[in-house]
Amino acid sequence: MTNDVLFESWKGLSDADLATVLAQHVGTLLVQHREQLIDRGNVSVWQLKDSGDMLAHHFLMDAFRAVRPNDAVLSEEGHDDRKRVHADRVWIVDPLDGTNEYGEGRADWAVHIALWEKTALTAGAVSLPSIDTVFSTDPAPELPPKEGLKPRLVTSRNRAPYAAILVAENMDCDAFRLGSAGAKAMSIIMGEADIYVHDGGMHQWDTAAPAAVAQAAGLHVSRIDGSPLEYNDADTWLPDFIVCRPEYADEVLHSIWGRDPRLD
Repeated sequence: MTNDVLFESWKGLSDADLATVLAQHVGTLLVQHREQLIDRGNVSVWQLKDSGDMLAHHFLMDAFRAVRPNDAVLSEEGHDDRKRVHADRVWIVDPLDGTNEYGEGRADWAVHIALWEKTALTAGAVSLPSIDTVFSTDPAPELPPKEGLKPRLVTSRNRAPYAAILVAENMDCDAFRLGSAGAKAMSIIMGEADIYVHDGGMHQWDTAAPAAVAQAAGLHVSRIDGSPLEYNDADTWLPDFIVCRPEYADEVLHSIWGRDPRLD
């Protein structure tokens, strides 16, 4: 099926369904692309990363132009047209979140698709292509029961954010590391973790889709000071993020601040 035929078949989809099929299809393309390049041999990690990023980005931009031509798009890999700031509907996408993990042949990478309408995230999907799984805002994921006695904290592969260290120490967490922000947030929805805390470096496309899906699943989602996440600002920098089971939210915030900052 050509892309034109595929895009035509998607025009009647709801926003949540469109996010889901886009995340799933791009994930499939990326898995196939990585396998094909590896099979050819003599491919570097950098070639995998760069070519995967561009493949996913260009497919998504073509899809949005065909299926939602009046909507704005903010993509990590694309030119940021600041006209989006005044748009009522903005798709915020990370075509390949966890590029390093993708290039290294790991499983902890994701595709992020989210829709921000005026003041709220209204649709989103996160695809984990290496395990052939997509989480969407509709139908919302069901959060499994908590397992084990200790809270489980997931954090960055490459650095230990200070806020995460405070949470791990104050709450006596079992901790482990994953790559993509989407993979980390979805690990809570899959029942593998309970808390994800990050500070010090992120952009809007890193968290928009994970936040939309996590909120739909009933998780606590906020900045590390407990304030709501706001998207479609002119500055794409949105450096910190908490996703956790709702029963841990107060304790996480107290661990970071020594108090509930929402009461300040």
